[in-house]
Amino acid sequence: MSDEPPRDSRKPAGVQLLAFEPRLLSKSVLIIFVMFLGLLIVQAAFEAVGHFLFILLLAFLSAIAMEPIVRRLATRGWRRGLATGTVMLLLFLVMLLFSLVFGGLFAQQVASLIENFPTAVTSTVTWVNDTFHTTLNSSTIVAQLNLSTERLAELASSFAGGLLGLLGSVVGGIFDAVAVVVFAFYLSADGPRLRRTIGSWLPEGPQKVFVTVWDIAVDKTGGFVISKVALAALSSVAHSLAFAVIGVPFWLPMGILAGVTSQFIPTIGTYIGILIPAMFALAEGSTITVIWIIAFATVYQQVENYLLMPRISRWTMNLHPAVALASVFVGLAFFGPIGALIGMPIAAAVLAVVETYGRRYELIPELRAATTDTTSTTSAIDRPDPRSAESDQALLDTAWQRERELDERERLRREAERAASRHPRDS
Repeated sequence: MSDEPPRDSRKPAGVQLLAFEPRLLSKSVLIIFVMFLGLLIVQAAFEAVGHFLFILLLAFLSAIAMEPIVRRLATRGWRRGLATGTVMLLLFLVMLLFSLVFGGLFAQQVASLIENFPTAVTSTVTWVNDTFHTTLNSSTIVAQLNLSTERLAELASSFAGGLLGLLGSVVGGIFDAVAVVVFAFYLSADGPRLRRTIGSWLPEGPQKVFVTVWDIAVDKTGGFVISKVALAALSSVAHSLAFAVIGVPFWLPMGILAGVTSQFIPTIGTYIGILIPAMFALAEGSTITVIWIIAFATVYQQVENYLLMPRISRWTMNLHPAVALASVFVGLAFFGPIGALIGMPIAAAVLAVVETYGRRYELIPELRAATTDTTSTTSAIDRPDPRSAESDQALLDTAWQRERELDERERLRREAERAASRHPRDS
């Protein structure tokens, strides 16, 4: 007969019951309720001001894009407000000139493109079925793309009136555009003052971190945005001229589409810029035009990779294609089509900071041996650069020196103005 005490059949072995005091339980429930209520309030507030925060984000990215040019003009004695205004005026004049010269043609071709898109899809599917002996259904594809007659008529109506119709279609966003321009101007013109104001709220240690993050993000991200915009502009002009000579239907919007997608949609953007013009060329039954499109795009891609990009992007940072593509999809999910364009600059800013403060370690022999024989396709952002810390420190020292020079010039100018204002009273 066993001497073990009988176990309680109602409580499994190894289980310890916990008892809650009613006062602590009610307090915990109250804390959870308050946290949940606070989360709902924050969510409602973000939904209310989310559009405004998005405008500020666009303005900040615009200010960063202008910063390298504005800073160079400021070091030559220009006031930052005048330098910022000059840069923005030049950009406005370029867009106005394009609208006056090509606005009407661009609107008409976009309207015709939208109306003929279902026909182009149907012709392309028919060509694919005849060439590769497939059984694709063009009606199903058109339906999945939401290319119904009513939808296309609604889209085409916004472009049917030429330049006036195009301008009328963007009236709803004119206030947002003005807000972006105004905030971008103040963020760029008062950038040093804003940085000093924010820095005055921080202790000395965090101030150094803040200045480093600000300078690295502005310099590298600003150069990144400028290089992408410059490459997109050159690509758009080259493709538009080539498509016009080749005889591609709707050559102007097709050329701009090819130039923009090739720079702001990594990896697959180049193929999108070729596929859509080729599809419309197939719709007209011109196979030779498709061959010319592919040939020109191939040649231009080599010219861009080996001639243009090394000269334009040598002072900027590179993004791994996978990171760049992911940033486009994330931006598209959060902010729509505009988010797809700004996803890469935001990723560049984040990675610039991570690259500055991130710590890398030496690889163990097993990893080093495993990666020696493989061909790496990663860009500079993914490979540790032993000169990174030195270059970032040099960049920081240069920024500090430039900031001190600008502050000294501003102080001397103000003293001269005060002396000039006191001179009449003294005399």
